[in-house]
Amino acid sequence: MPVEPSRTERIKAWGVHAFTALGLPLCLIAALALQQGDVETFFAALIAASVVDAVDGTFARRFRVKEVVPEFDGALLDNLIDFLNFAFLPALGLISFNVLPEGWSMLAAVPLLASGYGFCQGAAKTDDAFVGFPSYWNILLLYFVVLDTDPWAAAAAIVLLSVLVFVPLHYIYPSRTRFMMSTTMGLGLLWSIAAIAIALYPQAAWARPVALVSLIYPAYYVVISVVHHQRVHATAS
Repeated sequence: MPVEPSRTERIKAWGVHAFTALGLPLCLIAALALQQGDVETFFAALIAASVVDAVDGTFARRFRVKEVVPEFDGALLDNLIDFLNFAFLPALGLISFNVLPEGWSMLAAVPLLASGYGFCQGAAKTDDAFVGFPSYWNILLLYFVVLDTDPWAAAAAIVLLSVLVFVPLHYIYPSRTRFMMSTTMGLGLLWSIAAIAIALYPQAAWARPVALVSLIYPAYYVVISVVHHQRVHATAS
């Protein structure tokens, strides 16, 4: 006979769901900031949502939320929030911040459609990887704004990465992929500090050089993901 979860366990599990749900008011804050042209608050809200998303899974596993509260789908809530904060709002940001070439605002629908496909794929994640380009559109938008990227270069990057959503490359899951985890987490921590700094002060004089240096980590991420993908296929064969 399975043991019935205690009241304390259920309170803790619901607390984890409540923590995940913080992404929804953060989404609203970002949307209002976008409406008001408040760049700093917009990116601050998206970064805060990213922090919540980065740690809520650890809490969920620690407090066994799937077992303790099986009637509530926390993964579905998480995906809903992620789509809003990492795909929909960045797509609006592409238009609001004039990132795209003039007259090409509807190009922002391309990453939305690609992300819609990605989020609905049953095999979008494995135990230690994302399959297909993850919806990192919030990060991409931050770099576009801080680096004042040429509109046509931004458009090309958006189309390329949208296509890569459909390519089943295994991108590393920093907190789960054991391959090179220490290096990934160490570099990721430094990158996170830089990303938070430029998100909070995107128009500061030092934001651009910091953003340029911080591109080392995304480059590392791509290279190590390709290597990890090759290892996965070598193991499978």
